Amino acid sequence: MERQEMLKALGKEKALDLLRQMWAIRNFENQVYDMLGQNLIKGASHLSAGQEAVPVGAISVLERDDLITSTHRGHGHCYARGAVLAETEEAHQDHYNKMLAELCGRTTGYSRGRGGSMHIADVENGNLGATGIVGGNIPVATGAALAQQMKGTGNVVLCFFGDGATNTGNFHESLNMASLWDLPVVYIIENNLYGMSVPIESAAAKLSLAQRGCAYGMENEVVNGMDILAVREAVARAVEHARSGKGPYLLECQTYRWYGHSRSDPRAYRTKEEEAEWKSRDPIPNFAAELVAAGIATEAEIDAVEAKMEEAIEKATEFSLNSPMPSPDELEWYVYAPFKWTASDLEREKALRELARKGGPGTHEATYGQALVEAMREEMVRDENVFVMGEDVGLYGGAYGATRGLFKEFGGERVRDTPISEATIAGAGVGAAMAGMRPVVEIMYVDFTPLAMDQLANQGAKNRFMFGGKTIVPLVVRTEGGAGRSIAAHHSQSLEALWTHFPGIYVVMPSTPYDAKGLLKAAIRDDNPVMFIEHKMMYGIKGNVPDEDYIIPYGVADVKREGSDVTIVTYSRMVHRSLEAAEKLAAEGISVEVIDLRTLKPLDFETIAKSVQKTGRVVGVTESYPTNSFIAEIAARIQEELFDWLDAPVVRVSAKDVPVPMSETLEDADIPGVEAIIAAVKKIA
Repeated sequence: MERQEMLKALGKEKALDLLRQMWAIRNFENQVYDMLGQNLIKGASHLSAGQEAVPVGAISVLERDDLITSTHRGHGHCYARGAVLAETEEAHQDHYNKMLAELCGRTTGYSRGRGGSMHIADVENGNLGATGIVGGNIPVATGAALAQQMKGTGNVVLCFFGDGATNTGNFHESLNMASLWDLPVVYIIENNLYGMSVPIESAAAKLSLAQRGCAYGMENEVVNGMDILAVREAVARAVEHARSGKGPYLLECQTYRWYGHSRSDPRAYRTKEEEAEWKSRDPIPNFAAELVAAGIATEAEIDAVEAKMEEAIEKATEFSLNSPMPSPDELEWYVYAPFKWTASDLEREKALRELARKGGPGTHEATYGQALVEAMREEMVRDENVFVMGEDVGLYGGAYGATRGLFKEFGGERVRDTPISEATIAGAGVGAAMAGMRPVVEIMYVDFTPLAMDQLANQGAKNRFMFGGKTIVPLVVRTEGGAGRSIAAHHSQSLEALWTHFPGIYVVMPSTPYDAKGLLKAAIRDDNPVMFIEHKMMYGIKGNVPDEDYIIPYGVADVKREGSDVTIVTYSRMVHRSLEAAEKLAAEGISVEVIDLRTLKPLDFETIAKSVQKTGRVVGVTESYPTNSFIAEIAARIQEELFDWLDAPVVRVSAKDVPVPMSETLEDADIPGVEAIIAAVKKIA
């Protein structure tokens, strides 16, 4: 379309609205720069002044229910998304107020002061939030697009990120997955020529960034990011492509930031001549001049737009600085989405637990692996938003058979085989969960979960808190750990302590078929991310499982064996070895109580305390490394809170502080056996 035709089609009202939005972002960024200098805004803030044409032009073509994800330079994205949806002047001002208040750390901010600049979000208006991790939002956007496709909403996701993100694994994994599944997502690279201080030519190989889409068969183009009409036209084309089911689209918007990477950046890596050349292409005065030249608006109308935005930022500043800071009493709010267990829930589960122990009518025998399949199948039948995703979970049935039969019953749409892309498997799960689905993603081995750590620990686990409690992330990550098959150090670790460290994510480690089924069903229904760790040596063990539908409340340990002399606190496979040890010790007259934690987070410390108060002696048993193991945390809490009840120091039994060896003799020497547990009990009995 010719330039004059584009302006004419735009119309006066829309043209002035686009100009107003760009002025609003520019004034916002300039004000933030000044407030950072006055220490009125604290922390890091990355400004996008100069880049306004990209968010405003791109978001102007979205429909109300479309979604965006953003990056750490995300004020413009947040403003443009909210401004499009604000239908009154009061709503516009309220949007502006909440944005600046968030940067000032006030309770009136969009995330109640918990996210600040780098994590600004407006979830209620379709902005799934910004991330401080370069490229961290790309898998999330991919998962959100997957949710739109599975739900058949017809919505599209825009994903904004900088040129630096195109060199991350998240970028490549996500583009591959999105192309593979024809997801309705438009990836927008804001190429401002520098990744912090490193120029693009020193960081990116030869081709334009947009051409990287060719590797994934993805439509792509380079756009003048300083021209709002060019951006608007290109994004409209890309959105239509994605919305019509033709798959993802990659746009490279070439733009420039007026300020440095952050306020403290002296911009020594840029020349004054370069900056002057780019400022001559400033999208705001250039677009304003074009509107005047085309007779669409007068100079007076242009000046009025600028004056109005200056007044708006003054009001937002006053609002923000007069808003209260969050109370310290609110510090722990919004870490977890609530799931209230009633007294009757606890009593019912206790009764079913006893029924499963005894067996007989009302139960059936199942292996640990079969119990997991039953749990997923029942939840998929119960809720169409539940789906399974991971490597080899489909026709193959999972590396350990824990998804066997689900593909045949539910098909490839709801039992999805993925590429080997742990970060994007996890991140897509986060995005899909935030967009209304209930993913059960499988990471084949717990040893591989560090590959997904950013997506799970920094995105999934923290998003609810960082976004002020305005989102939920109902995601289950199934994985398996532990030794026993002589498959060496990269496939045999017990890394549960790693995941208990992060606030916002639950950690579950069942030891029996009954526990595996009930806890997995509870995890799927929960509104929080759950790391569900199975043990590779337990898939074949058998036990009784109730016929009726049941879930097991979190934070409820199970006393697998009662005793009076020594308490063993343990979980997962070590429960079985501890019970065997307790049986042998009973023959010697030593009565051992064995507590199966079942869930490490939340932790049932009350059951531990009652047992310690009875026995006065504790042995903690784990298959993990001794240094900083979860049992070390248990020991610390017991000695802090129950010291007066102890008759002996807490003793830990663990693997050795070495990588898990392959050789069977060495592996057996490494992992705690029954005799090691017996020796530890006798040491303090």
